[in-house]
Amino acid sequence: MTRSTVINGDVALSCRVDHNPDPAAPTVVFANSLGTHLHLWDSIIPHLPRDLRVIRYDMRGHGQSDVPNPPYTMGSLVSDAEAVCDHFDATYALFVGLSVGGMVAQGLAVKRPDLIRAVVLSNTAAKIGNPKLWDDRIAAVTKEGMATLADATMDRWFGRDFVKSPSIEPWRAMFLATPPKGYAGICAAIKGTDFYTPTSGLRLPTLGIAGSEDGATPPDLVRETVDLIPGSQFVLMRRAGHLPCAEMPEIYAAHLRDFLEATGHMAV
Repeated sequence: MTRSTVINGDVALSCRVDHNPDPAAPTVVFANSLGTHLHLWDSIIPHLPRDLRVIRYDMRGHGQSDVPNPPYTMGSLVSDAEAVCDHFDATYALFVGLSVGGMVAQGLAVKRPDLIRAVVLSNTAAKIGNPKLWDDRIAAVTKEGMATLADATMDRWFGRDFVKSPSIEPWRAMFLATPPKGYAGICAAIKGTDFYTPTSGLRLPTLGIAGSEDGATPPDLVRETVDLIPGSQFVLMRRAGHLPCAEMPEIYAAHLRDFLEATGHMAV
């Protein structure tokens, strides 16, 4: 494992590379969701082939990355992902994005098709929520901090079994540690994004993953977006919520391995 920092304009992004550090190795890039950071993916990494180069980064405003003043734009989030890929010479990569990370994946695939050979759109959509929803969340965290949204967020993030277990506590702590300015900034970026038209023009291998108990991006919303891309695949993880990689890492990683094999990204 190696840690490094990628500079995009005036924002420093915290990154981590696991497994094979060789730039020539088949590469998978992961983008986290709102209110999490690159450790969102910790539990699935051991289940991925060690010949892969696995790159993760903290979105701006999250984890150890810089926290510029909000609002942020989706263009800036896509630019951050582009900078990370360029820094590591991650051309022809598989890009895995969850929630807002999946929106970034769509935008990056449209902007820089030379970087992305395939995408996993996990618990995401071309458009998520409506302006009032995001304005209300921005107002809440700005005035009262992250704790005011914690309980409702855990209910959206996790299935009924997980949310009642002690396993939820590290995820609540991760959410509460998110800088309110960073959270508000990403909310603004999501609010201003509608990728239905550009995503419908994509022509690359695509896997959609949804959780049957996802309260943030329900399965039908995920499928609607994935179906915009001809030839796409879709899997539904039963009894999982918005972060199935956290709830069911072995099953989630198995879906990724199957997709890696199906796309020829790596024989696994």
